[in-house]
Amino acid sequence: MRTPRNDQLSQTDRAKGRGHHVPERRCVVTGEVSPVERLVRLALGPDGGIAPDVHGKAPGRGAWIGVDRVTLEAAQAKGKLKAGLARALHEGGFTIPDDLGARIEAQLARATLDRLGLESRAGMLISGNDKIEQAARRGQVRLLLHASDAGDDGRKKLAQAWRVGEDDEGSGREGLVLPVDRGTLSMALGRENAVHLAIVDARAADRVLAHLSRWQFFTGWSRDAANRVSDTDSREPGTGDTSAASAVSGAF
Repeated sequence: MRTPRNDQLSQTDRAKGRGHHVPERRCVVTGEVSPVERLVRLALGPDGGIAPDVHGKAPGRGAWIGVDRVTLEAAQAKGKLKAGLARALHEGGFTIPDDLGARIEAQLARATLDRLGLESRAGMLISGNDKIEQAARRGQVRLLLHASDAGDDGRKKLAQAWRVGEDDEGSGREGLVLPVDRGTLSMALGRENAVHLAIVDARAADRVLAHLSRWQFFTGWSRDAANRVSDTDSREPGTGDTSAASAVSGAF
């Protein structure tokens, strides 16, 4: 299947060399080079202020970071962030907002939830326990998501249906717990009581994961499992704990 120009490639696609070349950039905090899809761009505005640009589309000069919020704020407090930006931007006459970390987190949250909204309107997302369970048992689910306050029983039941549908019983495959509760998720999607979600298209799952992984990494939110079936039937399990992350306030 052809990957549309603006779609994110799955890890399997990248490993097989499919799709367009993914550019890389250097993190101004660590100096490490990574694909831009794993980084967050900081843009220099016309007023001399630094602002997050999570979509990487703001005009003018910019630099990139590939660290979590705790590391970013520590680097900002020690002056390391400003020094790295000065080298990357070739000037020092800029200002960094004290709440830069919070602004980045809010933008990453909004980008992920907006992506879910787009997939919902395109018919790639379903909600409701019964609908998800039926689709999962038929092998139609590509990504299973839960609100942070979803009950364990509901999560386990849907995960079991997913494993049955993929002939993957005993694997421990589960869905991902989002860093927002059902209220925020319902508001973002314009649905009542959105607790569990399922993506039923492989490319749509890739697009959602591209945003979600950056959001989770930046906030330090660990995943229960990053298990998905791609269009090549590759399985990419991940690990993590279920510790709660701080609320994304002010983003919605």
